[in-house]
Amino acid sequence: MNQNLSPLIELQKIDLRIMEITEQRRRIPERLHAVETPLREAKQSLQDTSSAVEASVKERRSHEKDVEAQDAHTDKMRARLSELKTNKEYQAHLFELQMANKKKSDIEDKVLACMEKIEQLQVAAKEAQEKVRIAEQAFNKEKQVLDEMDRKLSSELAELESQQRERSAKVEPALLARYAKLKASRKDQPLAAIQRGMCAGCRLQIPPQLIAEVKRSQDLHTCPYCHRMLYWDGEAQADQKPLDHTKPTDLEVGESV
Repeated sequence: MNQNLSPLIELQKIDLRIMEITEQRRRIPERLHAVETPLREAKQSLQDTSSAVEASVKERRSHEKDVEAQDAHTDKMRARLSELKTNKEYQAHLFELQMANKKKSDIEDKVLACMEKIEQLQVAAKEAQEKVRIAEQAFNKEKQVLDEMDRKLSSELAELESQQRERSAKVEPALLARYAKLKASRKDQPLAAIQRGMCAGCRLQIPPQLIAEVKRSQDLHTCPYCHRMLYWDGEAQADQKPLDHTKPTDLEVGESV
């Protein structure tokens, strides 16, 4: 392996882990938002149901006031019965009184319908409250897990950044600048090992002559396709058949050669 690249290889390992941690921490708010969705939906359902209960209660009260007003109206109509002088007026007034009573009965039916609706909605509201409670427990539990994960990742990141500074100080400035430029342009690893005759970065076949130069030379070589800095990591050579050191059996006396 090119000894000049050894500090960079170690630095790259740290940088890759830093990138991984950064991405994991970036996704934590997204995960938290996802686990919060059932809670938001449960709260919205509870709010909608509670609003429906309030609306039905207001409607019931309005109908009850109408019943009271209709009662007052029919009471006045009954009081007028004794004032009527002719049978025709009396019959006409009785019909009006009958219609008023029917109207009151219709309003009372609306009151009963509202009461039934309120009862159903109150049951639904209790169920919605229970769903909110369960969703809150699940959310809080997941939030604790994600908060602890973020805390550990943050601690590891601080340690890695300290190691990153120490490693960077051990790299030749010109080489570090080239490494940083490649890292910025590729957004991933600037160095790539040669594995099975391929660049580990772009997975394309490296010319055998270049592989030989990377293996034996201390000069810097790059992949002709992705331009990453290449290094030989000492991968195992192909298995070779063991030499047969067995001596030929001595000829028996009298055997021909």
